[in-house]
Amino acid sequence: MLLFGHSFIESEKFYHILEIEAIAKTPPSSLIYLEFRKKNLDIIEYLKQNGISFALSVQNITELIYANALDANYIILSKTLAKTAQSIAESYLFDAKILVHLQEESEIEEFALLGIDGAIFDDGFVKISS
Repeated sequence: MLLFGHSFIESEKFYHILEIEAIAKTPPSSLIYLEFRKKNLDIIEYLKQNGISFALSVQNITELIYANALDANYIILSKTLAKTAQSIAESYLFDAKILVHLQEESEIEEFALLGIDGAIFDDGFVKISS
């Protein structure tokens, strides 16, 4: 199970951006994080064209399917979607890893038993403004 933002596991950070210009303020080879929104499709296309790894936050199964089709490296979702999303990802052989956004360390075991690819805690995100 992948863990991001856990206090005693060193991990890559997800740089949350709101516009393309903010990418320039991230370290080289950063992992970009943004929410799946129609208004962000231009940013997603820019990331793909420039070979920049990115994670998309999704709110439902339709957005999960879109995130995979858009070549997201990671798909971040709520606890309520985790089991269904992981099952879909395995059925359709997604390249993206499914990450559940957790608040409590005690939740790791529950999602490990469900076979979820990984978890991200709040400390795994870095907000970047332009």
